Amino acid sequence: MQDEVDRLVGAWRRERPDLDLGPMEVLSRVSRLSRHLDVARRAAFAEHGIEQWEFDVLAALRRAGPPYQLSPGRLLRETLVTSGTMTNRVDRLVARAFVERLPDPRDRRGVLVRLTDRGRETVDGALSGLLEHERRLLSALSPEELRELAGLMRRLAVSLEPTSD
Repeated sequence: MQDEVDRLVGAWRRERPDLDLGPMEVLSRVSRLSRHLDVARRAAFAEHGIEQWEFDVLAALRRAGPPYQLSPGRLLRETLVTSGTMTNRVDRLVARAFVERLPDPRDRRGVLVRLTDRGRETVDGALSGLLEHERRLLSALSPEELRELAGLMRRLAVSLEPTSD
């Protein structure tokens, strides 16, 4: 069984036998799989009438647990966007009745962003749909292979993440 990366690496081996192409064999596949995942995510979210960024914010609130609320600063850290971007996103989610802004009882100047019932239903449905799409993407692997792959990817990801002092 061969894939496009095998053909690409084979051509490079023929042309540049002096190079170690091992990294290309792994990371070119990661890149191609990422494209498949992007398509699956867009489809899963479209089925629930939301975009990726909407899911990211709603999911951060849902993961927070009851009462499903976070400060804007915490949302920034959870979603890795700028303050201006987050303000715009929250405004748009408020307009769609997915979230509401509430005064922060611990800080008179602060606000909290809380998931509405509509937002919770939407993110829960989108997550279920996403997992169905992702299961299909991974269906060629056995449960044991999935666990092994997840462990290897975790080890690689941890090695690349900055260490905290």
